[in-house]
Amino acid sequence: MTEETITPPPARFDTLPLDAKLLRAVADQGYATMTPIQAKAIPIVLSGRDVMGAAQTGTGKTAAFSIPLLQRMLKHENASASPARHPVRALVLAPTRELADQVANNVKAYSKHTNLRVACVFGGVDMKPQTLQLKGGVEVLIATPGRLLDHIEAKNAVLNQVEYVVLDEADRMLDIGFLPDLQRILSYLPKARQTLLFSATFSPEIKRLAQSYLQNPELVEVARPNATASTVEQRFFSVEDDDKRRAIIHILRERQIKQAIVFVNSKLGCARLARSFERDGLRTNALHGDKSQDERLKALDAFKRGEVDVLVCTDVAARGLDIADLPAVFNFDVPFNAEDYVHRIGRTGRAGASGIAVTLVTKADARLTAEIEKLTKRKIELEALELEDERPRRAPRREGYGESSGASSYAASPAPAPRAPRPAPASRDPFFDKPYEPSLSDDAKPAWEKSAPATAAAGRGGLSPYIKPKKKVAALFGAKPAPQPALAPAPQAAVQAEAQQP
Repeated sequence: MTEETITPPPARFDTLPLDAKLLRAVADQGYATMTPIQAKAIPIVLSGRDVMGAAQTGTGKTAAFSIPLLQRMLKHENASASPARHPVRALVLAPTRELADQVANNVKAYSKHTNLRVACVFGGVDMKPQTLQLKGGVEVLIATPGRLLDHIEAKNAVLNQVEYVVLDEADRMLDIGFLPDLQRILSYLPKARQTLLFSATFSPEIKRLAQSYLQNPELVEVARPNATASTVEQRFFSVEDDDKRRAIIHILRERQIKQAIVFVNSKLGCARLARSFERDGLRTNALHGDKSQDERLKALDAFKRGEVDVLVCTDVAARGLDIADLPAVFNFDVPFNAEDYVHRIGRTGRAGASGIAVTLVTKADARLTAEIEKLTKRKIELEALELEDERPRRAPRREGYGESSGASSYAASPAPAPRAPRPAPASRDPFFDKPYEPSLSDDAKPAWEKSAPATAAAGRGGLSPYIKPKKKVAALFGAKPAPQPALAPAPQAAVQAEAQQP
């Protein structure tokens, strides 16, 4: 069966062969009509075929795979309290913690009227609550690869009854960084299973690699591969590195944008830029891999509630995150991978809404920009951005200390007259102002050493000529100490003194 022979299904959810419990949950979410990817993928998933789904970001790929999987698992639904009656039957793997948490919330919303249990495990948080939940039994498990392997090795998760596997953001999951962990996880799963791959971008290499994990897959593409949403206005501005932050502030004020996500390439640059925006008076938060998972989730929730104006983040927030009515996305740094550009700007213009994506390009970004142009098959035209010089001028600290840089008013002012030198302060002791006077000869004695009289002969009580007298050394002392009263002699010493008297 090819894609051309598939009859397009009805556009409304209530015309699908879904259980009343799922239709009720879908209606609670406000869904009435299906998006193109949902209309094409849901019937194929319900038929049991493997699927490779490629669609633009923000088109409802999570519902496209979760709703039909829940429908197929309803045959295992039971109200038993025994964990053995609730084995893991569907495994959803996501590359980031935030995406795993978001998918889990959506799946829980779709299954809230059923007895199917849903759990989510990811790193950065304590394993004990996750272990208790897994030990209690779950049918749908959403996980990041690293934390799932930890639970597998700890015998907390048993995957020998998994029937459905989903790789969300599959191009990132099949990347060289995740591939070893993914291969280990798949080795624990049964061979007979239904595998679904969904992403916004699929390179030819990823497609070839995916063929080894799927059996006769059905390729579902609702738009040109790697295409960006038509509802997103894309602008590329040529700026200098030092002007990037001012350019973002200028665009925010000019277009009166209330909220925006700013993407950078490094964790350190993310933290520094967030602090700079804070000094500019914007309510800012940072989201990067060095933050704890609790901090990352709190930052994301605060942004969704409107408590944060600018969320500065790395590519951990580039994939899958659904933020309603986000008006703008800024690429402070051009992404190293062209596919990441498609995912970054996909945070705005979701579900048919409009948005703007601004990329700040320097001269060093020519190669990266050319790769984006090649991937999206869209001609990129760099625009100039005129910025008002809002940097503060430094005024001269004191008259006569030169001109202030960049201030023309000081350039025309005459140079100040030189000041007269200050007179040297008078010395307290004239002796210290005298120049050095060398001695007449090296053998000359110091002035304070008086010539001693000639010593008498050795037999007459004088010093021996072979005994060298002690050398006198000059010393400068302070005030003369006050005389102290003589101590009374000890009684024993007084008795001895009296005994020695004649």
